[in-house]
Amino acid sequence: MTRLPWAVLLLTLLGARYLHWRISASLNLATPLSTTLSLLTLAAELVLLAGFFLQLWFTLLPERPVPAASPTPVPAPSVDVLVPSCGEPAALVERCLRGCLAMDYPHLTVWLLDDSERPELAELCERLGCRYLARKDHPHAKAGNLNHGLRHCQGDLVAVFDADVVPLRPFLSRTVGLFRDPSVGFVQTPQSYMNADPVMRNLRLERWLLPDEESFYRWIQPTRQNLNAVVCAGTSFVMRRKALDRVGGFETATPSEDLATGIRITAAGYRNHYLSEKLSAGMAPFTAAAMARQRCRWGSGSLQTLRTGADPLRIPGLSPLQRLAYSEGILHWFSFPATMVLLCAPLSLGLLGIAPILIGGGALITVALPFFLSQLLLNRWLSGHARAAILPELYRWIFLLPICAAVVSTALGKPRRFRVTPKALTGQGPSGPDAGLLLPLLVLLALQLLALVNLAPGRLPVLAGQGAAPPVSAATLGVLLGWSLLNGLLLLLAIRSCWDRPRRDGVPWFALSLPIRLHHRGGTVPGRLQAISATGAELSLECGADSRLLEAAGPLSLGGLLPDLTLPFVPMAQSAAAIGGDWGPLTALQRDRLEAMLYRREGLWPTLRAPFELRTLPLVLLRTLQRIGPEGWFRRSLIPQLPPLGGLPLPTQADLPARAGTPDQLR
Repeated sequence: MTRLPWAVLLLTLLGARYLHWRISASLNLATPLSTTLSLLTLAAELVLLAGFFLQLWFTLLPERPVPAASPTPVPAPSVDVLVPSCGEPAALVERCLRGCLAMDYPHLTVWLLDDSERPELAELCERLGCRYLARKDHPHAKAGNLNHGLRHCQGDLVAVFDADVVPLRPFLSRTVGLFRDPSVGFVQTPQSYMNADPVMRNLRLERWLLPDEESFYRWIQPTRQNLNAVVCAGTSFVMRRKALDRVGGFETATPSEDLATGIRITAAGYRNHYLSEKLSAGMAPFTAAAMARQRCRWGSGSLQTLRTGADPLRIPGLSPLQRLAYSEGILHWFSFPATMVLLCAPLSLGLLGIAPILIGGGALITVALPFFLSQLLLNRWLSGHARAAILPELYRWIFLLPICAAVVSTALGKPRRFRVTPKALTGQGPSGPDAGLLLPLLVLLALQLLALVNLAPGRLPVLAGQGAAPPVSAATLGVLLGWSLLNGLLLLLAIRSCWDRPRRDGVPWFALSLPIRLHHRGGTVPGRLQAISATGAELSLECGADSRLLEAAGPLSLGGLLPDLTLPFVPMAQSAAAIGGDWGPLTALQRDRLEAMLYRREGLWPTLRAPFELRTLPLVLLRTLQRIGPEGWFRRSLIPQLPPLGGLPLPTQADLPARAGTPDQLR
């Protein structure tokens, strides 16, 4: 994970040179108003640069890699798998529970902690062999639910999965061995998604934009591993029960119980690990509004940690570097108000005739451009190809206003109440964008356009002539004009992202290329799988085959996908060389084998590289002008999967009764 020191040194020197110039030569101190605006812009830059350089310097620390995989101890420690639930669809919960039961581990008990108290989930647990718990009262949201579960289980280790997350079969076999070291408190794994988030999906950028979380799990978490300041991320982790009991269970004073509890365990002297293997996947929010709610909860909850006993600045037991790392992760949320300031900064010239920054031509070429171009060119590489430089800012811009409101409200002592992220679609047809997201972005775009009009030739001298500020240089005007244009482009993309792309249901579809055989009454047609889900598949047929000939071919079945099994296939859409269809009625064995292939097999989720941004920007510009229709046959939002390795020795539910019994049988 360590990046070459020359890159860090280069960026540090260029950054120091840039900051010296910004402080000594670029401030507009002509009037009290221009001084205020100029210093505010500088302060916003300092907030963003402080976070960037801290993370950059953390990469220079000596690596402390996760120990090599070791076999599960004998006797194997018992594991309680806790699945907190609060209103998720029953099918989603069942998929999670089946994944938990299918993990390759001898001594586990799966507990569903149901805060919605639904009888159908109690029946589901009885049918699958899980334990079911429900609270009569629901204090402290998810943390209270988890603590209620802890009072009923006594395993050596505790694994936690959100109800939309499906662990891969080797999850516990890859993580439990790390607890051979008695000093290990918890092991965190990456949080991946099996569907595209709204920003990717609404702009059809699944092939060109990686989820925002990728840079956190591929760049930030590995550096925290080196500092022993791993962030507990709320799902897909395993904790030592003794460590959890020692800190009093999950923290209840903040919605970010994961972050606060992880800090407490670290401060208690435990060594924690980040295992950078994608061993589970969950569901991203379906709508932009739901994603905004999720991000606001994260921001507000993180900041509330500063008012608990887990405040990294005050809790005893942390080293200075650990305090710095945890505090930066929490205070990072103040970068959103700083971004808002920088969004509005170029407006001051077009609307008020005041330049918030003064730039000479020489300084632009020798100081500012080298620093920012080096960031643009090196950012993708420094992050382990997890993100580019400009496009990921979409995630910041579309949710900028709601997150700023949540951050400011929390800082003023009025935190947002806990609200669960919806995991079900509320409608299938076209729906308008959320007004709380769209209207502020439209206002900001209108102000940007008005400012650009005022920056046109002949207009600026009128403003400057009002006595607000002296005339600006051509370099300053050019920079602020380009700044406004970039802001306008990102605002357009953010506005476009607010329109959620209609879809039939919430079932995720995957891009998976495998040779298949389509059997019909008259023979077999070879082809290739292109897309697949739990409800159907899309196929391309071998050159020369016409899918329309299959209309009168009788019942169809798909072979080559699962070992020794075919799946009934009902055509729903056809073209000259492709066919899409739903699965026919499936037996319990067929259904379980299919779900094991889609959600639970080893090596399922790839690690992708962010494409070079100069290739993607033209496509993104085109997306702002295109009409993006609803999802349908051959127009799917697809997440890539890796093909099975060496065939598919897939376990079935028939393998599970020995592990899905009562706790007394397991221990």
